[in-house]
Amino acid sequence: MPHAKDHQRDLLSRQSRARGMMLGLALGETLGAARGRVPDTGPLRAGVATQLACFTAEGVIRAQVRGNHKGICYAPGVVLHAYSRWACLQGIAVEKMLARWQSPGDRPWPDGWLARVPALAERRGSAPATVAALSRIDEGEQAMATRSRGAHALTRSLPVAVTGVEGVALVDALAGLTHGDPAARGAAVHAALLTRRCLNHPIPDRTPYAPFDGILGEALDAGLTALPSEARSLSEEEHGRLRAAFREAADAPADPARLTRLAPDATAPSALLGGIYAAASFPRPADLRAALAFAATAPAGDSVACVTGALLGAAHGVESLPTDLVARHELAWVLDTLARDLVLELDDSPSGSEYIQGWDPHWWNRYPGW
Repeated sequence: MPHAKDHQRDLLSRQSRARGMMLGLALGETLGAARGRVPDTGPLRAGVATQLACFTAEGVIRAQVRGNHKGICYAPGVVLHAYSRWACLQGIAVEKMLARWQSPGDRPWPDGWLARVPALAERRGSAPATVAALSRIDEGEQAMATRSRGAHALTRSLPVAVTGVEGVALVDALAGLTHGDPAARGAAVHAALLTRRCLNHPIPDRTPYAPFDGILGEALDAGLTALPSEARSLSEEEHGRLRAAFREAADAPADPARLTRLAPDATAPSALLGGIYAAASFPRPADLRAALAFAATAPAGDSVACVTGALLGAAHGVESLPTDLVARHELAWVLDTLARDLVLELDDSPSGSEYIQGWDPHWWNRYPGW
């Protein structure tokens, strides 16, 4: 059946690019935190942005499950629940989290399979705006957000790009849970839209003898062109800065001084501008390691390299990532599983729906829909 084969091929391609995005994000943060100089042996540790991105992906899956089974879902609330599970595992505002989410009865909380991953319960860096907001969860979603424009509003939201253009509103809402600065929310939306373009840009026919290295550049160019119509809040000035970062990569690639000027601090706008410049400076799949090493030299190299890795991994797929680094990353299996499951849930809900029985009896226990 050609149709079934085409569908399977498309599913595998989408999974490869989602896996590349998630793992590229994580490798970028790890290399960025190490300023590009990782030890020769031993496991590579995940950072806090990677931890939060894991819970974003899990929250999106659980929101989709809830919508399928209940017919209605407030997705930002479901993902806030995911961030609350992360906070509880980290020992942050535990009593408030239990009061908000734990229900009477035998059901343990935090629930879901991520709650049993040891590395997600370890402190791996600072996320001050996210922690401050979650610590005020008893004040309600509208009162939680800080005034921060920090990069975590952007980096933790990148997995939403897998859901498509309809995820724009969700990205804005998720960033706004903790980061009240409009520039942070806008940068998070713009990054998700550009990542979506990298995930979905058509791949021309290619062979080992006739490779095509222009996917990243084409995807970013198309994404930047479409951005004003997809992100209604985008100003001409913001669009001009994003375009300029992309052009500078073509005119003067991999210039440390330009990278520092584009991304001088740990804010979400800096992470996006620096990520665009670094990724577009090294558009070939073979240069991904060099791209991450260069991005890591930015003043806030962890967030810039995080965006760089996500864009390149989304454009080229998981096969483009350095195998030796992926194999050593402590959350590689977790990230890979989340990416596959996110695409699978959006493609064909394994737990079924309110009216259709699912084909995976374990899915609901892994991703309970609330």
